[in-house]
Amino acid sequence: MAHWLVKSEPATWSWNDQVKAGTKGTEWNGVRNHLAKKHLMAMKKGERAFFYHSGEEKSIVGIVEISGEYRLDPSDKTKTFGLVDVKAVKPLPKPVTLAQCKAEKKLAKMVLLNNSRLSVQPVTDQEWAIICKMGGLK
Repeated sequence: MAHWLVKSEPATWSWNDQVKAGTKGTEWNGVRNHLAKKHLMAMKKGERAFFYHSGEEKSIVGIVEISGEYRLDPSDKTKTFGLVDVKAVKPLPKPVTLAQCKAEKKLAKMVLLNNSRLSVQPVTDQEWAIICKMGGLK
């Protein structure tokens, strides 16, 4: 199974908002970048993604599960972009900041560090394990 990272501005949609959505989850919509679209299209039900607070916070704060696969985003009038469904799984006991990721040499090739503006991105198995450990998960 692949791993992912999805980004959101906490003022727009926060981890707490995602948790409040409950087991039904929510649509991960509004993506308007072709590379991010490609990643959304590759996501499979049951895969997991880090939930990243962008903006001033810049930290990985939780884990979501892909609960519904890619389909067109009804908010996109051009019918070019799509969405997936996600539901909260668990918070990271210790949020992992962008600065901490940059300081970890084993994460040097992580997309987050090399294409920081991309809102949906893949995470390797090794990166996933390192960040889970940094965030206090076993």
